[in-house]
Amino acid sequence: MFNVCWIHFSCLLSLGVPLVTQSSAAPNVKPLESDRDYAKVLELSLMFYEAQRSGQLPRDNRIPWRGNSALDDRGLNGEDLTGGYYDAGDFVKFGFTMASTTTLLAWGAVSWPEAYEAAGQLDEVRKSIKWATDYFIKCHVSEVVFYGQVGDFSLDHTFWGRPEELNTTRPAFKIDADHPGSDLAGETSAALAATSIVFKTIDPSYSAECLRHARELYKFANTYRGLYHESIRNAAQFYESTDYGDELAWASSWLFKATNDRRYLEDAEHHYHHFHLKERPNEFFYNKKVAGVQVLLAQLTGQSEYQNAARAFCDFSSRHQKRTPKGLLYIDKFGTLCHAANVAFICLEAADSPEIGDSGEYREFARQQIHYMLGGGGRSYVVGWGINPPQQPHHAASSCPSLPTQCGWSEFDRDAPNPQVLYGALVSGPDEADKFRDRREDYVYTEVTLDYNAGFTSALAGLLQLHVKKSK
Repeated sequence: MFNVCWIHFSCLLSLGVPLVTQSSAAPNVKPLESDRDYAKVLELSLMFYEAQRSGQLPRDNRIPWRGNSALDDRGLNGEDLTGGYYDAGDFVKFGFTMASTTTLLAWGAVSWPEAYEAAGQLDEVRKSIKWATDYFIKCHVSEVVFYGQVGDFSLDHTFWGRPEELNTTRPAFKIDADHPGSDLAGETSAALAATSIVFKTIDPSYSAECLRHARELYKFANTYRGLYHESIRNAAQFYESTDYGDELAWASSWLFKATNDRRYLEDAEHHYHHFHLKERPNEFFYNKKVAGVQVLLAQLTGQSEYQNAARAFCDFSSRHQKRTPKGLLYIDKFGTLCHAANVAFICLEAADSPEIGDSGEYREFARQQIHYMLGGGGRSYVVGWGINPPQQPHHAASSCPSLPTQCGWSEFDRDAPNPQVLYGALVSGPDEADKFRDRREDYVYTEVTLDYNAGFTSALAGLLQLHVKKSK
C-alpha cells in the first residue's frame, strides 16, 4: 500500500523539504551559496535515490507517492532478485550503472563523513549505499554467477505509469564463466569493497560480507575476461562498455584500500600498465574509470607516476576542456551535468592530496561547476530546488497523479509539471549553448538516472566538507 501522506504543505514541512521558487528568473540571478545550500541539496539528492527504490520498501520510506514494487523479480532458477534501484525514469535495473553509482557514493562517504554528519545525512547515505549492495549480494548467487540486469528495456518502454502497477514478467540476465563480464563484475567488486570501508566500524559483519563478495567478484572478473554487454546483449544499446581494463584496475585498487593486501596493489599496477591507463582521459563516468583509477592510486601510493596523471586530468579539465558560454564543462549532450559533476568530484578528491596539483584551483573549479547546477547560470537543474527548477523530468512514476487516478501515456504527453516532485534529481541538463527545454519527452534535456546524481552527490559532500573545516 502507498503511504497516505501525499505531497502537500504539511508533508513538506515534516520531511524538511524547502519550498521551491517556480517563477522564472533573469539569467544573472544567482541563489545564495552556503553550507546550508550544500547540506539541503545533499539531503534532496539522497531522496532522489529513495524515489528510485525497487522491492519491499521500509517503514521509514520518505517518498509518499512510492510503494512496494517488482516483488516477483526472480533469477532463472527462482533466485530472489528483489530490491535495488530502477535506473532512470523507467523500471529496468541495470547492474553496471547501479554499481558505478554505488562506488562513487561510497567514495564520497569514505572521504568526507564529516560533511554528511554536518548535514544530518550520514545515516541516509549509508542506507542509500546499502540498498544497492544488499541487492548485489542477492545477485551474486555463486562465485562465478552474477545477475547484471532485471527487466527488458524494449518491453519496459511499452508501459508508462507507476512501478507499483507493473504487471509483466521481468526477465533476468546474468554473467558466468561461459558468458563473462569483467567490467560488470569488476565494477560491482569495487562498489562492494568501497562499501566495506563505509561499514567497517559501524557494522563489521556486514562489512566483512561485502568484502567477501568483492574478493570473489574480482577473481571472477580477472579470471574469466570479457565485455558484459556481449553476454547481456539487452544492455548493449543503452550501457555499452568499451573496455574492462579500467574496471579491473579500479576493483583491485579499491580492494587494496579496503584490505591493505599488497597483492591487490600489485594487480592494480599491473592492470594500469597492461591496459595503458596512464594516458590522460577527457571524462570520468560509468564507462570510463581511468581518471578515478589515477586519482585513487595517487592517494594510495603517493607515487609521482599516478600523481602526474591525476594532475594532467584536472589541469586539462579546469583550464582547457570545452565550456558553455556560461562556464559549464561540456563533454557530451547526454548527461551534460553528470559529466561536469563527475569531473568536479574527481578533482575535489585530487585536491585533498596537495602533491597532485593546485588544490585551490581544483576546488574553485569544482565549486563553479556545482554552482552552475544549483542556479549560478540563471536557473536550477535540481528538481525541487532553487530558482526555476525543472518541472517535467523524464520520469514515469513522478508524472503520475495521486491515487486513485489512473496513469498512462496521456501523462507522458501532458505539458504540465509532474504532479509528484522528484526532489533532488539532477536532470541531464542544457546543451553546449546553455539552452534547456523543460519538456518530459525531451529526454536529452530532462532525463534523470542513478549515475547522473552520483558524482554530484559526492561533490556536494566535498564542497560542504570545506565549509565544515573552516568552521572548526
